[in-house]
Amino acid sequence: MAVRVPWQRLDPATLRRLVEEYVTRDGTDYGLREVDVETRVAQVLSALRRGEAFVTFDSRLNSATIIKATDGS
Repeated sequence: MAVRVPWQRLDPATLRRLVEEYVTRDGTDYGLREVDVETRVAQVLSALRRGEAFVTFDSRLNSATIIKATDGS
């Protein structure tokens, strides 16, 4: 079962790597225009700050990811 992890508790370098992995993942769609990685990272960090996304950790998979608030609870 995945649990929420407060993104503020993550080491900044760890959070950055997690966000970079998320925005470069296959299937991530940013619309009709190509958006560079730095812009996408900034958008995700902003979404985390606004509570529109959150970090989860699944202990069974030993894996963390970012979830949009509209995708899960």
